[in-house]
Amino acid sequence: MSTAELGLPRVPAKGYPQDVVDRLEPDADAVIARYPVKRSALLPLLHLVQAEEGFVSGDGIRYCAEKLGLSTAEVTGVATFYSMYKRRQVGDFHVGVCTNTLCAVLGGDEIFAELKAHLGVGNDERTAVSPEGRSLTLEHIECNAACDFAPMMTVNWEFFDNMTPDKAKALVDDLLAGRPVVATRGPAVCGFRETERILAGFEDRREDAVHGGGSAGPESLVGLTIAKQRGEQA
Repeated sequence: MSTAELGLPRVPAKGYPQDVVDRLEPDADAVIARYPVKRSALLPLLHLVQAEEGFVSGDGIRYCAEKLGLSTAEVTGVATFYSMYKRRQVGDFHVGVCTNTLCAVLGGDEIFAELKAHLGVGNDERTAVSPEGRSLTLEHIECNAACDFAPMMTVNWEFFDNMTPDKAKALVDDLLAGRPVVATRGPAVCGFRETERILAGFEDRREDAVHGGGSAGPESLVGLTIAKQRGEQA
């Protein structure tokens, strides 16, 4: 089976155009400078190239390999191991629906089925561009450690808790229409490429980001509250 059939990025004979390289170099060098061994910068550097194109392309793999003194095979192995690195173009927003056990039985499977029908896409597929110029990629995701709030969804890895099919459809409609969307326990959602730049380690400039970021909710703290009431300590 070919790399194309497997969905793996094809590493081309040539890398990024010079103007892209010139744009990436200062940020890539800043990322690499954080690590005493430069190959340790591979994960954030992959997020940086994903911020450039909206996925990790063959050009991005070659760029990372050349910057870090690695083979393209080594970089490809990492880029295809971690699910946060995408091998095809992601829309302006990545929408994930947890279909792991607890979320699934509490409605995650129904949410995912209704979103596929509502958007006209399958798993890991991108919608057409809306009249407002937005698109999104829909994907079923494994557990994101938010079982207290099942069924849950993510938009660019920000949590949306206690979802229902109707709430999910309203959420994606807002995204495609360009209306502001705020995470349940986090900041306002930004675009996928901006999110990737933040994950690469650059400043999160959203005004409410300091107060958000997936903080614990009441459901997560019930056990601690009861323990305090009883005067119990671990």
